[in-house]
Amino acid sequence: MTLDAVPPNTTPLTGQLLEIYTLRATRRYGLSAVNQLQHALQAATLAQRAGETPAMVIATLLHDIGHMIHGLGENPAAEGVDDRHEVAGADWLAQHFGAAVSEPVRLHVPAKRYLVATEPGYAQALSSDSVRSLALQGGPMSPAEIADFDRLPFADDARRLRRFDEAAKDPAAITPAFDHFLPLVQACLRRG
Repeated sequence: MTLDAVPPNTTPLTGQLLEIYTLRATRRYGLSAVNQLQHALQAATLAQRAGETPAMVIATLLHDIGHMIHGLGENPAAEGVDDRHEVAGADWLAQHFGAAVSEPVRLHVPAKRYLVATEPGYAQALSSDSVRSLALQGGPMSPAEIADFDRLPFADDARRLRRFDEAAKDPAAITPAFDHFLPLVQACLRRG
């Protein structure tokens, strides 16, 4: 979709999301063969097909928005910088959505650290860019961090989001267009 083809009844927020995902999300996603837009659409499609709630589908769609709004360049991890995209993205999303959208986004990086520490074989299945960023993000969680993470209200959602995230790097995947998810965006907006 181009900005010339913005759907009718577009709100300021959906217009902003369309701008971000049509102008800034077409760059390559880390070291994978997909760009940010393809990655977002694949992740959200996987969540939707799995029967996740609208909030979880939107969290999955927008989980990496922090990469596109931080202003640190295309691939700060390659330069040894943790862009803390999960925090930037969650803070931005919390201005528009409730915790069911923003908190799984905030926790999807800690969820990777959790899964690496608790699930045999998870680390070996990570993409090379996820392995590189894992070191910058603190590596596998300690037992105390695992216990703390398990007590968080959105820990389960974050672990599921993380699995959709890791599975969403297929250059041959066919997904709906971004505007397919806009009704869910509208349904999940925080009112007032």
